[in-house]
Amino acid sequence: MTTAVRERTTAETSAPRGSTTRPALSDTRTLRGPSSRALLGFSIMAAFIAGGIWSMIELRINIASLIVGFENAVVFFQDRVGTLEWPELPDLMESTAMTLAIVLLATLLGAIISVILGLAAAFNTSPSRATRALARTFVVVMRAIPELIMAIVFIRLFGGGAVAGILALGLNSIGMLGKFYADAIEDHDDGPRRALESGGSPRSRQIFGATIPGIMPAIVAHGLHRFDINLRASVILGWIGLPGLGADLSQALGVGSYHRAIPLALIILGICIAAEILSGFLRMKLLGRSEPSRYGFIWAYHKVRDRYRTNGVTESTVKVSDTSRLGDRTTPPWNLGRISRVAAMGLFLALIVVSAWYAEIDWVRFFEGFASIPDVAGQFWPPDDGDIPETLWAALLTTVQMGLAATLLGAILALPVGAMAARNVAPNPWVAQIFRNLIVVTRGIPELILAIILIVIMGMGQVAGTLALALGAMGLLSKLVADSIEETDVRVQQAISTGGAGRFQVFMAATVRQAAPASVAHLFYQLDVNIRAATLLGIVGAGGVGYYLLNANRVLSFEVVTYILLMIFVVVLILEFISILMRRLLR
Repeated sequence: MTTAVRERTTAETSAPRGSTTRPALSDTRTLRGPSSRALLGFSIMAAFIAGGIWSMIELRINIASLIVGFENAVVFFQDRVGTLEWPELPDLMESTAMTLAIVLLATLLGAIISVILGLAAAFNTSPSRATRALARTFVVVMRAIPELIMAIVFIRLFGGGAVAGILALGLNSIGMLGKFYADAIEDHDDGPRRALESGGSPRSRQIFGATIPGIMPAIVAHGLHRFDINLRASVILGWIGLPGLGADLSQALGVGSYHRAIPLALIILGICIAAEILSGFLRMKLLGRSEPSRYGFIWAYHKVRDRYRTNGVTESTVKVSDTSRLGDRTTPPWNLGRISRVAAMGLFLALIVVSAWYAEIDWVRFFEGFASIPDVAGQFWPPDDGDIPETLWAALLTTVQMGLAATLLGAILALPVGAMAARNVAPNPWVAQIFRNLIVVTRGIPELILAIILIVIMGMGQVAGTLALALGAMGLLSKLVADSIEETDVRVQQAISTGGAGRFQVFMAATVRQAAPASVAHLFYQLDVNIRAATLLGIVGAGGVGYYLLNANRVLSFEVVTYILLMIFVVVLILEFISILMRRLLR
């Protein structure tokens, strides 16, 4: 034992109990540096930032490009658009109804399959580890395959009707809903299910009697969120011949009728924003995560509801003395809450029936499509590079660069917007509400519509697609950042504030440090989303591998479609591995 250590040990043992002894300045202690986990996490973040800056330089996203784009916009609207021609109301209603029918049925299909997969993938309901691994793998595969490629395959099998769109959007929904539902099942209190299990109930009764009723709000809330995503994604399917608003927009742009295309794009934009606002309100009510806003239509709704409840009978107004009149029945009374739930369920079932009828599904062609699977599979396999492998890999690199640059730009924009939208950071509730409304509107804008508008204004190329993805990323990341900040422990901020720290010091020292892990995890999720979205934007002229994907489909070179799919699949798997690694490092 060295002299310094012996002296320190003697001082510690001889000191009175309860006293505090400071080590001498000459005491040598080993300073622990950053752990290997922290170094790996910082390295991945540094690589992401460097990749985003490099991508912006390579794609020439700079002030000069934006100035040129603005000048082109002025010329475009003066010389090429002219008087806007809005579609006839009957035609617009027909296309809108077809789009909504496809999206509703696709979301329902994806939700049903995802619940089954979620039960198989969750550790507390899965029959075995092998089943859990298989279900998780299938969910990842569905997330890796773009809905556009699924639609191309299903069109070959079932024709160009609504079935191909329903199956493509529905199966692609599994990639998100399957993961969310499995996580919801694992996070849910498993006590009721175990109670049924200990009582000898079969597995089916455990699932339908305890697990599914417990996570039903999460099932509906995530389904509504996926409905918004499918609504925006349905537009791109019009470029390969599926009916709806996307097909009308594709036809108008194909012949250069910008005076018809711009109104259609604005209509789709309005529908998506309205759907985002409505579904966001319903998700808030189902999950009960935050108090409703005091402003806007939500405030008006609550004022009318509260006035109605004061004049009627609600669950909270039934007094104990009134329960004697209800008797000993076990069924709940028909109060406002129960009537609302039954009415909502009836409306939902009616919408499903109307959607199935309006979609005009050819069931004979549907079942005949299964018999043609071997012939169609032969068209897509084996994969072929079309004698242009260098071109395809260079286009894929451009797609990855677009995703990196858009995610970095979106994060730069999202940090201040998300901070101002957080109620515990914003200067006052009005500021938080304004930025919350900005986030809602931005999230409702489909990246494809924004890319189309920017392309026709600024010209074809990667700049327009990257800017469209960046604005879309800002909408989602801003909401996630705001939610992460609001979920921080306010006691830490209060402790630092009472020590004399200013508002900005409290924000940087306490709020940012607490919200950083969740924000970083959201960032890499957004990177995955943006790279897959960049693939689709190439179809409308935004650059990248999507352009070659559309050309291969047009000339019926389906083996090239498979080759491009495998390329995208490799990139998605790499991103999935990085995302999982970062989530583990941040725990």
